Amino acid sequence: MIQTAQEAKVAEDTSAYSGEVFQVVSFHIGSEEFAVDILEVQEIIRMVEITPVPKAPYYVEGVVNLRGKVIPIIDMRLRFGLSEAERTKETRIVVVDVNRVILGLVVDSVSEVLRIPSNLIESPPNGKQGASEFHKGVGRVDGRLLVLLDLTRLVGTAAG
Repeated sequence: MIQTAQEAKVAEDTSAYSGEVFQVVSFHIGSEEFAVDILEVQEIIRMVEITPVPKAPYYVEGVVNLRGKVIPIIDMRLRFGLSEAERTKETRIVVVDVNRVILGLVVDSVSEVLRIPSNLIESPPNGKQGASEFHKGVGRVDGRLLVLLDLTRLVGTAAG
């Protein structure tokens, strides 16, 4: 298996740590960087045509047919109260499986897979506006702050 220099550095940095290490997929929504547990991510796909669904919540853009399975698509910019943005070649759909609910999350771009030692994850900030109600914590990696999302709350709130 070939490792990039960054992957080798991350492996080296986390190998000395004896506690729990979380592996996450990081992505951008607006100017913020977010991350979700890699075990919840099924795949990452390029944008495809999304079929609108009548009377869906404002942040549900519609549905897509992914290999014979119809999955709802959530526009994360709208879900977090941000303005819509033009889709680019970097825009992706992160397909996640949360408690057996498969859905797609439209994000501005996907960054990388990271390993974060648990001692570098802080409790979520207080607040109930926008994305803050879905925070699991904040991870510090290479001088960056990653907002770790709690997809169970995101899906639970989206479903209810």
